[in-house]
Amino acid sequence: MSRLRIYDDTRSDTPLAVLDDHAAIAEALNAVGVRFEQWEANQPIAPGASQDEVIAAYRADIDRLMAENGYQSVDVISLKPDHPDRAAFRQKFLNEHTHSEDEVRFFVAGAGQFTLHIDGKVYEVLCEKGDLIGVPDGTPHWFDMSESPYFVAIRLFTNTEGWVANFTGTDIAEQFPRMNPHASAATVS
Repeated sequence: MSRLRIYDDTRSDTPLAVLDDHAAIAEALNAVGVRFEQWEANQPIAPGASQDEVIAAYRADIDRLMAENGYQSVDVISLKPDHPDRAAFRQKFLNEHTHSEDEVRFFVAGAGQFTLHIDGKVYEVLCEKGDLIGVPDGTPHWFDMSESPYFVAIRLFTNTEGWVANFTGTDIAEQFPRMNPHASAATVS
């Protein structure tokens, strides 16, 4: 189940709010400029489907976002717990950073945790199958896929060469909870 926990950025021990209703999550995130949507495939997706098959299943929503926001490219990324470079991939995203373009991810399968640092608050968003998150350019954030990652995600980009991280140099990400490998609203620590 998707979940949003909101913290004061100086207090990682107790959330100010915990939301697990999609409409409430979308409303809270929209209030700080972050897109949160639910998508459904327009056709079945078989395990091991190709990138083209995954994109085709969500083509209408992808085309809508590309037209609305000028995204130029789309791809699919997949990571499983047995990937030999999983630790390096995880480490790459764990520190607070920004991008010069929106970071848009739709979770076809599995889960990932985006944590956003906005106006003195930390928004920890557990995204699961069916969730789309759009983090606006310039928004400080970090991403955790857990020590045992499993996700398939569609990514949309304005820059056809993909995203470039600009690290803030702060240690705030180390002060907040990481994603539990058995990601769900009940088990994320």
